[in-house]
Amino acid sequence: MAGKVRNYFAGGNTARGFHNLYDSNLQGLDRLFILKGGPGTGKSSLMKKIGHEWVEQGYDVEFLHCSSDNNSIDGVLIPALRVGIVDGTAPHVIEPKAPGAVEEYINLGEAWNARKLSVQKNVIQKLTTQISQSFQKAYATFKEALDIHDDWEKIYINSMNFKKADQLTNKLIDTFFGKMKLNKTPDVRHRFLGAATPKGAVDFVPNLTEEIPKRYFIKGRPGSGKSTMLKKLAAAAQERGVDVEIYHCGFDPNSLDMCIFRELGIAIFDSTAPHEYFPSRDGDEILDMYELLIEPGTDEIFADFISKISAKYKNKMNEATSYLAKAKELHDELEEIYVSAMDFSVVENIQSKIAGEIKDIAAANVF
Repeated sequence: MAGKVRNYFAGGNTARGFHNLYDSNLQGLDRLFILKGGPGTGKSSLMKKIGHEWVEQGYDVEFLHCSSDNNSIDGVLIPALRVGIVDGTAPHVIEPKAPGAVEEYINLGEAWNARKLSVQKNVIQKLTTQISQSFQKAYATFKEALDIHDDWEKIYINSMNFKKADQLTNKLIDTFFGKMKLNKTPDVRHRFLGAATPKGAVDFVPNLTEEIPKRYFIKGRPGSGKSTMLKKLAAAAQERGVDVEIYHCGFDPNSLDMCIFRELGIAIFDSTAPHEYFPSRDGDEILDMYELLIEPGTDEIFADFISKISAKYKNKMNEATSYLAKAKELHDELEEIYVSAMDFSVVENIQSKIAGEIKDIAAANVF
């Protein structure tokens, strides 16, 4: 029987620049292969192939998706074998904790024709600079969008019943955990619920919650206390020794969008645009923060202002996404140059070497 694939983002293009949560997801590995090499050297394809091979053999595998390229991954993990392969090139540079013993650098640059690339040096440098500039424009524009969003939030923060918010959070803590106190250190993983990509907002909520029996869909408005409540739930879980997957907002990494308490069979997430979902099975429940916590009539009183600010926000988000799309377009051009200088038979040999070592690890794990 095939294993299951879990998809998520561990890095994101945010209003605070590129934000990296890799370390949290690579903890506990006994072996980590860190791939080096330029664009188009086959890093993503190598990781996908090895990942799918182990899925077919019945192992659960995690794919860490790339926020800058919708068709690429930045890493693959096989938790049962405590093995991972990651792209260690900028912007997700991985600092090894035990070089040689745990982490090993794999240089896919061995497969390129350096002389061929040197002829294109000026073009490569120009494209690299333009890609960097496009990302910087995207981050600056996302920051402008965040400032607009903060103004939007103030409407609801000023109309919120904080006493009721505390009561709701405490009630959920009691419902989820009761008097539970587990005698272990909780496993805590920080990830992104979704990401701003060249094709717009993307998330993997259905995949991440498909095996969770009890799902809470948080509805509400900006500033209605969704992230604050999730932070308190995550803290309560950790105090009680409960494992928690903490999913940050792909737009503002300081905010939370979802918590999954997998060993308890509970997921609770912000289910508003751009990751809007609705109950679809038994065990699904809506928590409407506007209805429960916000002064009735707030939407109506501020309707004109909300209409203008939401349009302004949407325009900025679209503009920022266009810069990500431009960066992707330029990156594709750069990839073509590297692909034309690659000997992919060398990459296949490297892939076989990594696959062989993982096979040996699997064999050593059979008792």
